[in-house]
Parts: sequence; structure tokens; C-alpha cells
Amino acid sequence: LKAEENEEYLLKPMNCPHHIQIFAADKHSYRELPVRLAEFGTVYRYERSGVLHGLMRVRGFTQDAAHIFCQPDQVESEVGAVLDIAFELLDAFGFVDYKIFLSTRPEKYVVDLDMWEHATQSLQGALKKLSLPFTVDDGGGAFYGPKIDINITDALGRAWQCTTIQFDFI
Repeated sequence: LKAEENEEYLLKPMNCPHHIQIFAADKHSYRELPVRLAEFGTVYRYERSGVLHGLMRVRGFTQDAAHIFCQPDQVESEVGAVLDIAFELLDAFGFVDYKIFLSTRPEKYVVDLDMWEHATQSLQGALKKLSLPFTVDDGGGAFYGPKIDINITDALGRAWQCTTIQFDFI
């Protein structure tokens, strides 16, 4: 092992629990919804030296994370707004070649089926309202919720997973 690989690392949990704690710290009326929380945080990951690559596979980077707490009838419009922001940023950085995937319920999942179906239909509805072409990744969702992944293509024609819009149930 190289010297930098012998260093001690600490795990940083995902941002989800922290945003949920912030939201849960106060009582909220349905009239306050949606509540939107976001942050930019420095993340360090142990990437072996052989897989480091330009700006896409690095050991330290700033990652954006956001969570929107909303009513079921607000999901589709909130996802649409997040998609608008995502494509505005991708366009600003010159990424115009991309593929979109809607990942659906895997074989093993949590939460009841009706909630899963509502979440999936809301994500799909947002994509269709914006006339965005997408491919369904049947069963590719996380065990805790469906998601939209946006894979960008770099100047060499390689695909990179860049943006995820994940539906979580609380």
C-alpha cells in the first residue's frame, strides 16, 4: 500500500438522517409544505489510486444534497422543479448529451405497495410533463424508494452517473 492508503479514515453518514432530524425538530402544518432543505458538503471517499479519474472519480469533492418534505399531491411538481434545476446546471457546464433512467421497485422493498406506485407514477409524471425521454430500469430502485438517474456523456463518449433524484418515504 502507498503511504496515503495507510491513513485512517472516518465514515460520514449520508445527509438524509440529518435533514430528517432538522425537519422533525419542529412541528409542521400541512400548510407549510413543501419544506426544502439543501446543503453543499465536503465528502471524502476512499478511492483506490488505480481508479482515480479526472473530475469524476476523486477522493475529495463537494457534494450537493437536498431533501424536500411534501404532501403526496405535491411530489410531481416538486420533482419537476428539481429536474429543471438539474438540467439548468448540466447545461451551464456544457453537458447536453445524457440519458435518463427511471428506476422502479426492486424485488425486496420497504413501505406499502400503494405508496411505491404513487411515488413511481409521480416521478414518471414529472419526466413526461417536461417531455424528457427516459428508459425504465425495471427493479433498479433502491429498497427504500424509486429514483431518477441522469447519466451524462463526456467528450470521449463515456457515460457517467451524475444526478440522482431519489424518492424516500418517512
